[in-house]
Amino acid sequence: MPLTQRVPLALAAGVLIGASVSLTSGVLADKAKSADTVPVKDLQTFVEILNRVKTDYVEDVEDKALLENAVRGMLSGLDPHSAYLDRDEFKEMNIATSGKFGGLGIEVQMQDGFVRVVAPIDDTPAARAGVQPGDLIVKIDDTPVKGLTLSDAVDRMRGDPGTKISLTLVREGEAGPKVLDLERAVIKVASVRGRLLEPSVGYLRISSFTTDTAPNLEKELAKLEKESGGPLGGLILDLRNNPGGVLDAAVKVSDAFLDKGAIVSIRGRNGDGGREFDASGGDVLDGKPMVVMINAGSASASEIVAGAIQDQRRGIVVGSRSFGKGSVQTILPLSNQGAIKITTARYYTPSGRSIQAEGIEPDIVIRPLRIARNEDGDPEPFTPISEADLAKSLTNENDDPAHKEEIEKKRAQAAKQEKAARELAESDYALYEALNLLKGLVIASR
Repeated sequence: MPLTQRVPLALAAGVLIGASVSLTSGVLADKAKSADTVPVKDLQTFVEILNRVKTDYVEDVEDKALLENAVRGMLSGLDPHSAYLDRDEFKEMNIATSGKFGGLGIEVQMQDGFVRVVAPIDDTPAARAGVQPGDLIVKIDDTPVKGLTLSDAVDRMRGDPGTKISLTLVREGEAGPKVLDLERAVIKVASVRGRLLEPSVGYLRISSFTTDTAPNLEKELAKLEKESGGPLGGLILDLRNNPGGVLDAAVKVSDAFLDKGAIVSIRGRNGDGGREFDASGGDVLDGKPMVVMINAGSASASEIVAGAIQDQRRGIVVGSRSFGKGSVQTILPLSNQGAIKITTARYYTPSGRSIQAEGIEPDIVIRPLRIARNEDGDPEPFTPISEADLAKSLTNENDDPAHKEEIEKKRAQAAKQEKAARELAESDYALYEALNLLKGLVIASR
């Protein structure tokens, strides 16, 4: 995939550990401008510092290393997402687009000298080990993270599938560090997965936005409709812990659920290089109710989709405030086989709001609670008493055997659904609440 042909909406962390990333999305307007006058005095100061380091530093340092470090500092000092990529790092980024290599499956960024987890990727060693958004990685095996660059930390966490690694994490609200032992694996992320929560209620989970996300979304929807025996009555779109990805994918996913109107717009410095993306028409759900789930790990492309659905009043956004990454990054290859990733624009939701450093506020807040079983293992300690249980209660006047059989079938179905609801509430309370909300919207739409 030629990286020079399109512009990426970079993932929230800028660097992925073991996730499939696409780096292309559509060409921005030409931003070539005449350069300002070269700051001669500042360059003289830079050369003076360079010479002082070369002559006075305790060890010899190659010119290449000094200049590369200067470039890294120049770019990393701009914002958390701009960076210099040497030849090996650029090569690894190209490998990442294949979506298959050894790693842990964590989206990360640097914060206060430590590596901060933006989101674990679904079905990866990190997710299975219990890594959570917001965790700070303070030690990798026996090596403290403090003092390492983000690239160094990523290199230490990547490795051959099957090899072991230990991460020491600091988590807000916990008394001490947490040590997790993980085994690296071949990370191959399926960006879209779906299932039926109830006979006509679908659930789609998008873990990242790649060039394959939009067609995979269509395939999963078709599969759900086949299992349902017809069109879905409603859909939950789960974007929790989705670190983002390709701008084109976010636009196409949004377009799938919108008949018309704006999806997102991007604008560069001083409004240059502006571009607007609009829905082409054709809602795959034909207007059926829709609930979108987000949380603090939902970033970048995820926020584009949530913002478009929310501003266009196409569905209800639930969960907690999203990450707040409202910028677009461009990958620019260099003559030395490396590249720079630089922030070139901001994006805006259909109503014209920027979510940079603010995030998407959900329409309905759902706290991330955990439902536990009782000590005896049964969430329902007793069966409620009904009229039929009372002594000498009147029987139903309809004694038709077919009617009684139908009632028993309904009761059995209700008991099955109640058990499934309990299990869902215990495993994913937020999804349980989203399902209840969607069922209410489905009933109201009828």
